[in-house]
Amino acid sequence: MRVFVLLFNARTENEGIHTIQIQDPERGERNVVLMFESEDDATRFGLLLEAQDFPTPSVEVFELEEIEEFCQGADYDCNLVPEDTLAMPPESNVEETDWREEGAEPETEAPDSEIDRIRRRLEGLL
Repeated sequence: MRVFVLLFNARTENEGIHTIQIQDPERGERNVVLMFESEDDATRFGLLLEAQDFPTPSVEVFELEEIEEFCQGADYDCNLVPEDTLAMPPESNVEETDWREEGAEPETEAPDSEIDRIRRRLEGLL
């Protein structure tokens, strides 16, 4: 099955996948990758993110199994958004992301090994 996810800086060294953070009573704070059945629904969600001052995400198609494997390796959860579901971004956003907007100044700190591991796994999906 093909699904659509939102990526920032797609096909660059600084690529990032969009996640939402939820509070799981048993496991604490969790990152969740939304996998859309419909490209139109993913595009609509991306436009809602832009309205919240996010950079423009790109909608990319993947096999469901690829995203599930990536999420398992990154210790993320994933959620399939059925077609014609009006998914809304959370009203609050994280202050720091694991990626930076293309053209932004690089961070002064060395990249965290966890971020590097996630980036390598995401690159392997492409």
